[in-house]
Amino acid sequence: MLNAADGDLGAILGLGFPPFTGGPFRYADARGASELVDQMNGFAVKFGKRFKPAALLEKKAESGSVFH
Repeated sequence: MLNAADGDLGAILGLGFPPFTGGPFRYADARGASELVDQMNGFAVKFGKRFKPAALLEKKAESGSVFH
């Protein structure tokens, strides 16, 4: 992946991520990384470590930066 736009396109075309969201990185930007990290940490506690957010998403949440 060269950039977030490539990741969005690959996830939409290759994984079936819902296209109306713009892709996972646009979705993360729209929702806010910190909100997603909080929600995913709650899921990790309830359902297991597979829901633990990726380090990159945690870093975006801490810094308040976006993918695009």
